[in-house]
Amino acid sequence: MSILSLLKKTFLTPTDPQSADFAADMEAFGIKYKVMVVEFSETIDSASGEILAALLHAMPQLDVSYFNEPFNKNFLSLDGRTFFDFIDKGQAIIDKTGTDVLIWGYRENDKIRLNFQTATQYEQTNTSFLTLLDSLYLPCSIFDNANNFPPSILNLIIGAIITAAPISDKQRAIQQKYLLKRIIDQLSHNDSAKIMPLEYLPYIMNFLSVIYMTYCRNSSQEKDFKVVNRLLNTAISHQDLIKNPMHLGCIYNHFGQLHTLASATNTDHAAKHYRAAIANYQLAQKYIGKYVYPYNYGFISYELSNLLYDYWKQNSDIQALRDAVFNLREAEKIFTYAVFPEFWAEIEGMLGQRMSVLSSTVHNNAIAELAIAAYKNQQKIITEKRDPYQWATIQENIGNIYYRMGRELQDSDLLEESLEYFHDALYIFENMDLSDNTKRVTTYIARTSDLLE
Repeated sequence: MSILSLLKKTFLTPTDPQSADFAADMEAFGIKYKVMVVEFSETIDSASGEILAALLHAMPQLDVSYFNEPFNKNFLSLDGRTFFDFIDKGQAIIDKTGTDVLIWGYRENDKIRLNFQTATQYEQTNTSFLTLLDSLYLPCSIFDNANNFPPSILNLIIGAIITAAPISDKQRAIQQKYLLKRIIDQLSHNDSAKIMPLEYLPYIMNFLSVIYMTYCRNSSQEKDFKVVNRLLNTAISHQDLIKNPMHLGCIYNHFGQLHTLASATNTDHAAKHYRAAIANYQLAQKYIGKYVYPYNYGFISYELSNLLYDYWKQNSDIQALRDAVFNLREAEKIFTYAVFPEFWAEIEGMLGQRMSVLSSTVHNNAIAELAIAAYKNQQKIITEKRDPYQWATIQENIGNIYYRMGRELQDSDLLEESLEYFHDALYIFENMDLSDNTKRVTTYIARTSDLLE
């Protein structure tokens, strides 16, 4: 059985392949995906990158360019500690060209490795997160002649592009889901990849799983979970064909994402999916090293924190709450204020909230002080002028921490500190005519004042 003919057994309800022409479907939408193909890094004189750019250029919904400015591409090997160079060079090209998706090509003996980069790759959380490390290996030979390029492989690459592209609004989200449905349909009926040797199967199945998981991301149907699980299990069952352990980490990362989605949609078995997601993310981190691939490691830490926190809320497991804080602090070390200011501020706000909960649960005021520091860090980005409502909400949160410490320690200085923060919040809420917020903070002020009398 050929690789992509497995899809005929995997996808349960394919649509009629004659229902519409995919290119015409793409042209019906007004939004184009801006794609940049970088000249491939190859050890021989070849036009692989140009051929791929030309094939993609024929798709009406893709605005494709070819980037062939000379520069050293040694960082593409992924063997050494050059991953920051990889990210930084791609980001510079994206910033310069306004590209949605950047495609890198790198020759490894008789294979071409494709990687897909976006500007929000390590910040966008409402996605199946096609990480820059996810690699699609293809035979060099299929790039020799554009006329003989397997259509199913081209559809797979287009699916990766649409999956990777940032979703900026509802219209693009609708477009993405529709186009991915058509791609899945095309793949389930086109057997043009039958020439592909088995050694490429883990990478193709991994990409198929991300495409399908993105398509059914908001679905609550059990059958969709089973389809993605089957694809990933097929990939992992052939792990003996994977030479670099980092690629195994990518597959386990997607297992983690899948169980995270399942925990949100299958609430009756949420705890089971939480545990499975946590185990798979932790396994992914064993293969994706913190010091070689820090952004990937950090993003998994971020996802782990969210999972562990949700697990704690459901099971009151205090160790899960501690671990949630620990993993978020790991993410904080990697997504810094200097490089990722917006994402860093989001992490700081989450740290403030989770450490506040932890401090009140274990009655540890040292953790409460750390929570206050995290909230104040968040306000380096969320300023009173820029976002008065969120800034005031942070002031309210800090006031509550000071109130709790002041009440427990019977410390008037801490209680007076809480009053100051509550009044800052009250001023904003009153000016914005937010009656519910004003009423709540007024109650807090009265409660604190009573303790000071």
